[in-house]
Amino acid sequence: MRTTVRLSKPLLERARQEAARRGITLTALIEQGLGLALRRPLKRSEHPPIVLPVSSATGGTQPGVNLDRSAELLDRMEEV
Repeated sequence: MRTTVRLSKPLLERARQEAARRGITLTALIEQGLGLALRRPLKRSEHPPIVLPVSSATGGTQPGVNLDRSAELLDRMEEV
């Protein structure tokens, strides 16, 4: 299955170098890393969850911003 993953340039370069060093593809390295991360149990915090306040302000998003399109939202945020 194909998907898009956004990585910083330095992280991507390090990952490419590590994949080459191991003699595997970048995809295989990402799959191995994700597999390791998913096998580790999530440590629960001893602190109570943070409750965020709900804003009563009106207005909404800027023109052209669609919160259902995360990739476009990230692109807009990087432009700032």
